[in-house]
Amino acid sequence: MNILTKIELLYRIAKWRATWDWRNTKKAVRVPGNPKFMGAREAVAMIKDGAVIATSGLAGNARASFIWWAIKEMFQETGHPCNLTIVSVGGQGGRGKIPGTLEELGLPGLCTRLFTGHTETYKSILKLADERLCEIQIIPQGTLTLILKAMGEEGKNYFINKTGIGTFIDPRTGRGTPLLNGNKPQYVSIENGEYLKYECPWPDVAVFNAPAADREGNIYMKNTVLIAESYEITKAVKRKGGVVIANVAQIVDKGYDKIFLPASDIDAIVVWKGTEQTGGIKHLQHWDFLTLNSKLPIEEGVARLRFVNKVLGITPRRTMADDALARLAAKIFVQNSKKGDYVDIGVGLPEETSRLLFESGALNDITLMTESGVMGGLPAPGIFFGASVNPTEIVSSATIFQRIYQRLDSVILGALEVDGNGNVNVSKRGEGAINYVGPGGFIDLTTSAKKVFFCVAWGNHSEIKVADGKVTVLKSGEPKFIEKVSEVTFNGQEALKAGKEVFYITHIGAFVLTEKGMELRWIMPGIDLEKDIFNVIKMPFVLPEKGPMVVEDSIVTGRNFKLEFE
Repeated sequence: MNILTKIELLYRIAKWRATWDWRNTKKAVRVPGNPKFMGAREAVAMIKDGAVIATSGLAGNARASFIWWAIKEMFQETGHPCNLTIVSVGGQGGRGKIPGTLEELGLPGLCTRLFTGHTETYKSILKLADERLCEIQIIPQGTLTLILKAMGEEGKNYFINKTGIGTFIDPRTGRGTPLLNGNKPQYVSIENGEYLKYECPWPDVAVFNAPAADREGNIYMKNTVLIAESYEITKAVKRKGGVVIANVAQIVDKGYDKIFLPASDIDAIVVWKGTEQTGGIKHLQHWDFLTLNSKLPIEEGVARLRFVNKVLGITPRRTMADDALARLAAKIFVQNSKKGDYVDIGVGLPEETSRLLFESGALNDITLMTESGVMGGLPAPGIFFGASVNPTEIVSSATIFQRIYQRLDSVILGALEVDGNGNVNVSKRGEGAINYVGPGGFIDLTTSAKKVFFCVAWGNHSEIKVADGKVTVLKSGEPKFIEKVSEVTFNGQEALKAGKEVFYITHIGAFVLTEKGMELRWIMPGIDLEKDIFNVIKMPFVLPEKGPMVVEDSIVTGRNFKLEFE
């Protein structure tokens, strides 16, 4: 990436930061003869008190910011609409920092109930939950998309599967769907002794972001970064005669692209030229390398996203030890996978693993499936999570989860805690709603995958040095491998029963889940088994008969490091 591109990106970031609170929700763009085109406030006036609103999007992608601002402003001015329930499949908050997200609705009396898979980014709403002013219900992300699909196609507001058995979401082993119970209703129940039945309230209103509409009111998705749940929530709402609101960036001529949703499905179209394609990038000035029409080399697109995340401080600064962990994870993955596999890669350290797979060319031999519905290319990091650089196909999130349930060979994910039964916690960072992360699509993915690869930092606030081909633990920090996880988001013993292969890759080596327990199968050169592992972690583990294998030098140093499927 050259200096001119960096200057351009810095200018975009600065302009976004300087203007991200600018809006006039009283303004309306109209089309003569078509009353569906209206201002944001007129559209919001169609939302009744107590309504259930279904949304579409993921992270910073496809935010319907203009509508959220209008709802907030009208509530502050009039007290209406109020007592809203939000159904949001993925995290669409701004971590209390970025405006124009669903956090705009985090006011007492405005949003009083939230159904979602991922909570971490909704800081304003989580604060309400801790004050007992908002009820939060957790439903695995993939399962929630399939409920929405079932609503529109089959007229039922539930879905039955085996997702979550033995985890916190299973009412036999955990609390079920309510985040903070307090006698809140359960939206999961046991079905025929071996399945879980998930339910969700039927939405009255659908709100989504789209690049364009024509004057008849047909909606287009050309140059979008994802479709997410826009189609499913529209069909679900229209089945019950509800209201569908589309927030679009521009008006185009009919035939601009293939019609995504016909005008007959849309009740209100709000045109705002500031509508974003992804975080800080407007549809009117879209980045084509995040679309199906990319003309930019994938390396350049990845470099731009990493630069923006670095400037914004969104993604953590990676160390040489993190690079070694990623190389070990990539090596173990390739050794235990094959060409043609279908793979999903999560956020955090798994992103570093996917980068190595790309750089080695190994990514060309597998098919990536991203939970947002984007396939191919390289998953985008940080604020852009859910998008992909140079994707080859974009489908709805419900469609991608259908494919995941049909076939998912491997998944590479992160973890907060691990215990001796192979259980993993990714959903609970601490006490109270404010510290709750949520499982996102994690439970759906680990239920579906044949092989699971966890990339886990050795400890919280640990300090690990890599030098002279050796790994040295300077400070162990708070162990992540413990006696018992705070919350079971992945049940190791259920995974063994299902015949899954499970790997836990860390800065000091890697464990494999076996019938005998967690086996330390690989160890980094320089690591002292007694001092650095036995005396540090509380998790019981076993050793192979001949002891753990010391990993090859190339994994630590990066020199002559190669990845190739056999």
